Amino acid sequence: MSKRLQVVVDDAELRRFQRAARRQGVNLSEWVRRALREAERSSPSTAPERKIDAIRAATSHDFPTTDIDEMLADIERGYPG
Repeated sequence: MSKRLQVVVDDAELRRFQRAARRQGVNLSEWVRRALREAERSSPSTAPERKIDAIRAATSHDFPTTDIDEMLADIERGYPG
C-alpha cells in the first residue's frame, strides 16, 4: 500500500528540485523518492553510541598479547608450547 507524504519547501527550493528532476528525466515525485532512498542508504544503520559501546566492551577484555614481530615469528614456527 502506498502512502502520501507531504513536504513543505519554499518556491526557490521547489524550482531547483524540479530542474534536478528534469535533468534526470523523471518527475518530481520519483526524484524525491530516489533522494529519500539514497539518504536512507547513506545514513548509519546503527547509532554511533552503540558502536562505541561495542568497541569499549571488546577492549575491556584482557587477552594475552605480545609484540607483533614475536607473534608472527611464533606463527611461522607453528605455535611452540
